Amino acid sequence: MNITKVFTEFFESEKAAGLVLIFCAAFSLFISNSGLAALYNSLWNIQIANHTIAHWINDGLMTIFFLLIGLELEREIYIGELSNIKESLLPIFAAFGGVLFPAGIYLFFNHGTDFSSGAGIPMATDIAFALGVLSLLGERVPFSLKIFLTALAVIDDLIAILIIAIFYSKTLILSDLFISLGVFALLLFFNFFRIKILSLYLLGGIAMWFFMLNSGIHATVAGVLLAFAIPFDREDTKSISYKLQHLLHKPVAFLVLPIFALANTAIHIDGSFSDIFDKSYSIGIAMGLFAGKPLGIFTLSFMAVKSGLCKLPSDINWKMILHIGFLGGIGFTMSIFITLLAFTDQEIINNSKLVIISSSLISAIVGFMSLKFFAIKN
Repeated sequence: MNITKVFTEFFESEKAAGLVLIFCAAFSLFISNSGLAALYNSLWNIQIANHTIAHWINDGLMTIFFLLIGLELEREIYIGELSNIKESLLPIFAAFGGVLFPAGIYLFFNHGTDFSSGAGIPMATDIAFALGVLSLLGERVPFSLKIFLTALAVIDDLIAILIIAIFYSKTLILSDLFISLGVFALLLFFNFFRIKILSLYLLGGIAMWFFMLNSGIHATVAGVLLAFAIPFDREDTKSISYKLQHLLHKPVAFLVLPIFALANTAIHIDGSFSDIFDKSYSIGIAMGLFAGKPLGIFTLSFMAVKSGLCKLPSDINWKMILHIGFLGGIGFTMSIFITLLAFTDQEIINNSKLVIISSSLISAIVGFMSLKFFAIKN
């Protein structure tokens, strides 16, 4: 198996970042329900250039996160797990199962209601959080299983990005969209002629983001497009794509995502949890993440292997696939992000966030315990 330096670096940073995310979410929830709640919540609502700080985080700062996701996808496609179609089919099928089953479960409870737009919420897997939990099992985890979960989560994020671009966009302003895509085409032109000036691509990316923001397509999509416009060389360390990915890893893991977690888990809890979980959208999110994810990941993986389309790595068994599916149910970052796009009512948004956090935590505990005691040998 081709294990690149970038993947090792990626896994090491992501597992630590997952633990930081857990701490930030817990801290934000605690402060939001303490005597400092009013002051803390007012911080995120400070207006800068006609937008709140929270808005700039979600539409601006998170673009850097999506840029990193795009760079990781680019690397995976060129030299990583997704470069060999036979090897990549298993996590691809698993990812599609982990998208279709949760969405189907959500729509089962919410089809035809005002909440049907939330079907994308339980689709995504939080890479940092999931790998952070997996890392707690130490060296007993087969490396193929780490690769499987990472590739699955990356593909999940790609699907989530496409869903955001297609289904969660506002009314299109075609002139801004065409300008943004024109800038993207220009960057691809630079790429084709192997122009390797990183600052040129970053300046183009800022312009693309600005016009994408005003077009009605969610601005974070510009981050992914920029990633695929940046030249990638198979000699990994000489690539400006590699250099940028290496540069962004720690700032994204230990600054961008923690700030996003702090801003988006500033939730004041009113009433009891039973009042929150008796809503159809809450049931759809909870069941989609906790049940839909492992069921979908296992079912489509099993079907793909049994049909001969791909094979199970020699150091992985079906128990591992089933139980790691629960870690796939850790939605957190992307699920909260899609919630902000799916709903406009603040009470529904806050309730959905609490369900996502609770379901992700339960999925993390069940996934960890089941892998530890039933799937991975001591």
